[in-house]
Amino acid sequence: MKLNSKIISATIQNELSWNIKDFEDEIQKLDKLSWSKYKMIDSHIHIVDFNQKTSWLKDLLKYMDKSNVMAWVVFWMPVVKIWSQNEKYKPEYYLDDDNPCYYYSNTDSILANEYLSLSNNDKKRFFPLICWFNPLDINCVDHIIQTYKMYPWVFYWIGEVFYRHDDLTHMTYWEVPTMNTQATSKLMEFITEYDLPLLIHNNITAPWISDYPKFLHEMEVMLREFPKARVILAHAGASRRLKAPYYTKMLKRLLNEYEHLYLDYSWVIFDEFIAINDTTMQDWIDFTNEFSDRIMIWSDVLWNAFSQIWIINSRFNSFLDKLTQETRDKVCFSNAIKIYSKSKNKVEKNKKITYPNLFNN
Repeated sequence: MKLNSKIISATIQNELSWNIKDFEDEIQKLDKLSWSKYKMIDSHIHIVDFNQKTSWLKDLLKYMDKSNVMAWVVFWMPVVKIWSQNEKYKPEYYLDDDNPCYYYSNTDSILANEYLSLSNNDKKRFFPLICWFNPLDINCVDHIIQTYKMYPWVFYWIGEVFYRHDDLTHMTYWEVPTMNTQATSKLMEFITEYDLPLLIHNNITAPWISDYPKFLHEMEVMLREFPKARVILAHAGASRRLKAPYYTKMLKRLLNEYEHLYLDYSWVIFDEFIAINDTTMQDWIDFTNEFSDRIMIWSDVLWNAFSQIWIINSRFNSFLDKLTQETRDKVCFSNAIKIYSKSKNKVEKNKKITYPNLFNN
């Protein structure tokens, strides 16, 4: 007997006593749960893992539409994990064993060559960033300028720069990377001169110290010294095992005091701070509506999680539903367009910002 859709449908109905249309409706509901409802520019994705492995930008493209991602701000990984001769298995993540990481000088070259291999239409969907340099090296600006010259017309701005980063701080060679240094002062002067955004990871405190933001002053020293520098604080300063009292009140003070500071909601900030319960959710909704011009929502995944992008971003659906439409549009895409779209080719064209000379009569 030749099977057809009517026979199959009748069989399912007889066996399960369930209308096939009801079954299909339920499947569609489940499918929608794993999709991001709102279009966004996802401005925080690492195209490699901590071994510098990747499946390339072409592979990422096929996940973008299903994830409702209009464009992506992409960067490699500034460090690479050592596979020690004492370890039987190769580590995939920096926490897989106790061996350190080191700054990986080839990471921006890999990204640039991959970006240049794309078609012109595909290039429009990516914003590549420079991320490789040791933030404690006073020569870091020289490295950045050299990268712009080696790959002209590729890179937009700079990030993600790792400063205080929970366990990774202690697992990376060299000194502890803090922001209140001469090297960061040089970097902040450079981004101010060219009006380039800077994405940083800088924990506001240490694990287990929850009564005050222990490391916050290190960032504020630089923000006060360079008030026109556009800085995006990744994960709103949060990280694993971090707790701080009155978190949104602290962020509100920072945004009120430093007009060019921005926040991204990515990685652990949603699950461990925003979505703890209805009270915390409402607190962050009110905060986001108030500072809607200064906040963006991102995924922050590594290349081996590309296939999970739409699930990761869909976590924000319930949060975004409760924002005003104006706020939702800003945090999902218009803030990113405003901040990033005009940041390309400034160094190559030597387009420095001209500030008034206060000493002229």
